[in-house]
Amino acid sequence: MMDKELEKLSHLAPPAADPQARARALAAAMQAFDGAENNAAAAQGNAKGRRPSSIINWIWSPAVNKKFLAGSALATLLVVPAAGYLTLELTRNQPIVEKERIAGTVSKKETPIPTGRPVSPALSEAVTEESRLPQSAAADSARIAQDQEQQSAAKPHGTRISDFSPDEIAGLLPRRREANSSVASGAAAPQQQLAEPMAVAPSPVPPADGRAQVQLDPSRERFANATANPIKSVAADPVSTFSADVDTASYSFVRRSLTGGAMPDPQSVRVEEMINYFPYDWPRPDNADQPFKATVTVMPTPWNHDTELMHVAIKGYDIAPATAPHANLVFLIDVSGSMDEPDKLPLLKSAFRLLVNRLKPDDTVSIVTYAGNAGTVLEPTRVSEKSKILSAIDRLEAGGSTGGAEGIEAAYDLAQKAFVKDGVNRVILATDGDFNVGPSSDEDLKRIIEEKRKDGIFLTVLGFGRGNLNDSLMQTLAQNGNGSAAYIDTLAEAQKTLVEEAGSMLFPIAKDVKFQVEFNPERIAEYRLIGYETRALKREDFNNDRVDAGDIGSGHSVTAIYEITPKGSPAVMNDDLRYGVPSKASAETSGSAHQGELAFVKMRYKRPGEDKSALITTPVDDRNTVATVDAAPQDVRFSVAVAAFGQKLSRTSALHAYSYQAIGDLAAASRGADPFGYRSDFLGLIRLADGLSQQ
Repeated sequence: MMDKELEKLSHLAPPAADPQARARALAAAMQAFDGAENNAAAAQGNAKGRRPSSIINWIWSPAVNKKFLAGSALATLLVVPAAGYLTLELTRNQPIVEKERIAGTVSKKETPIPTGRPVSPALSEAVTEESRLPQSAAADSARIAQDQEQQSAAKPHGTRISDFSPDEIAGLLPRRREANSSVASGAAAPQQQLAEPMAVAPSPVPPADGRAQVQLDPSRERFANATANPIKSVAADPVSTFSADVDTASYSFVRRSLTGGAMPDPQSVRVEEMINYFPYDWPRPDNADQPFKATVTVMPTPWNHDTELMHVAIKGYDIAPATAPHANLVFLIDVSGSMDEPDKLPLLKSAFRLLVNRLKPDDTVSIVTYAGNAGTVLEPTRVSEKSKILSAIDRLEAGGSTGGAEGIEAAYDLAQKAFVKDGVNRVILATDGDFNVGPSSDEDLKRIIEEKRKDGIFLTVLGFGRGNLNDSLMQTLAQNGNGSAAYIDTLAEAQKTLVEEAGSMLFPIAKDVKFQVEFNPERIAEYRLIGYETRALKREDFNNDRVDAGDIGSGHSVTAIYEITPKGSPAVMNDDLRYGVPSKASAETSGSAHQGELAFVKMRYKRPGEDKSALITTPVDDRNTVATVDAAPQDVRFSVAVAAFGQKLSRTSALHAYSYQAIGDLAAASRGADPFGYRSDFLGLIRLADGLSQQ
C-alpha cells in the first residue's frame, strides 16, 4: 500500500507556480538558510529543537545496522521507501521560516539611491538604513537579486525545482553567505538588517569582462544638434563672441554613459561644460567692485605641435556665508509616471533633502509638483520648520503624464508670493526632461521663462535619469531663465551640486556675461573656439544690453580655450585672399602700439538688479606665453586634458591622432590637489573610454 501511494505521489505534477510567488519562496528559503548560518545553535525548520535530518538519522541508523538487514536487498526494498515516506510527512507541513518574517521580506520595497563616490557625512540624513550597509554586502545582494530575476524570467510559467540545474541553485548560496558575512562584520549594521534581505534596485549583470552594461534607448534621448566650431581665418573674421556658460550637465551625462559601458552620444558632449565641471584655483578679484578678472595663458597645443592654445579663465568672487542674501526657493518637481525609477524620483527626493539641510533658517522653501495637472504640495515655509519641508518631500510619489508648462506657471506664482527684495528668488526645476502635455515646444516654454525672469525670478534646471532625457529643452530653459543646468546621476553628484557648490548655483554675482576676443592678423592666422557651440553670439550682440547671456554665481569658474595658428605656421588651413584688403580694425590692431599683441579679450557683465553692462578688457601678448606644455600652470594643463577628452568623445577631427592614453598621461601629470576625488574619477573615465573605443 505504501509503495502504491508513493508511486502516485511521484506522478503528480505540482500546480503551476507564479514567478513572483516562486521568487518569494526562494528568498524565504535563502533567508532560512542565512538564519542557520548565523545561529548554528538553533534548529532549522523544527520548533521542537531537532532538525528533520537528525530525526531521519535516528530512525535510519538502527535499521541499517541490524544484522539481518545490513547489506541485504531487503534493506533497499523496505527501509528506503519507508524513509522516503517518513521524510515527506515530516517536511511537507513544516514552515521553513516564520510567516511574519516572510511577510516582512515580501512587503519590504525600499530602494537604495545611486550614491556614486563616497561623500561627506551630510549624506547620512538623506539615505535609508539599507544604503548605510557595507558596500560589499550591497553589491553581493544586488547580484543575487539580479540572478533571481534573470532565472525567473528565463524559466516558463509552472517551472519546477527540478528544472533548475544544481549550479543554478548552489551558485546563489555562496554569494549569499558572503553577503551575510560582510553585513555581520560591519559594526554599524543593525541586528534587524542581519535577519532581512536588503532591498536592492535591479541592476545590469556585468558580462564576463566585468564591465557593467546598460540598455539605453538612444531614440528617446534628445540633444541639441550643434556642429563643432570651424577653423576661422583672422583676415576674414577676426572677432569671436560668445556667452559665458557655467552648466555642468554634459560631464555627468558622459560619466554615466561610460560607467554604464557605452560611449556617449557625440551630441551629448559639450566640451565647455566638461571643462567647467571641475573647480580650479584661478586668481580671484580682490573685492566685489569687480566680480571677476581674466587670466590668460598661451601654450603649445599637446595634439598639434604647429598650433597653440590660448587659455582664458575667470573666477568669480565668493560671497561669505554670513553675508549671503536670503533665499526664496520653489522646488518644481516632476512626479509624472516616467519619474518612477530608482535614479529619478527617489534620487531627486534625497537630493532635495541635502539642499534643505544646506539652507539657512530664514530661507523659504515652497514645493510644486506636476503630472497632468500642477499641484502645490507646500506653501512658502521657513527652513526653520525643516521637518515640515522634509515630510512634504518624503510624501512625493510618481504617476501620470507630464504637464510641465502649467507647473512652471504655478511655481513662479509661488515665488512671486514669497518674493524677497534684494534676495535670491529662484525656481529649481527637477525633471527627466519629458514635457509631453501642454506647450511642449522649446520655443513656447522659452517665452514663458523669458517673461518671468524680468520679474527677478531665475530658474535652475536639474536633470535626472536616462532613457527619457530631453537635454535640449533643459538647456533652453536654463539659458533663458538666467540659471544653470546640471545632471544628477548619483547622490554624490547631488552633494557636489547642491551642497559643495550651492553658493555658485544660488547666488549670482554677475548676469549677461559675454566674451569677445579679437585676434591680431599680424600674429595669428586662424583660430578655433573649443566648445560653446550653443552659446555663440553675433558680433553686434556684445554691446547690446538687451541680448541675454549667461550668469556667473558666487565662486564660479569659467574657462574658454582657443586653438590658434600663428602666422606662417604649416598648420594654416586657409589660403590668403587674392583681393583681400585689411579692414580698419585690422589696420589699427597692427599699429605700433599693439604690434606685439596676440589678441584682445573683452568681457561685459551686469550686476544683479542692474540693466546697464560694465566692461573689462585684457590684452594678450608674449608675456602670457609659456614655451612648453609642462611650463603651463597645473590647473591650465588639467583643463586642457579635459578639453582634449571632450573633443575626442565628440569625434572632433583635430584629435583623431591624439590617443586616450596621451590624454590620460596629461591629466595624470597635472592632477594636483584632489580633495573630493573628481580628478581621479576623471582618469578612470579616460581608461573606460579607451577600452570601449577598442571594441
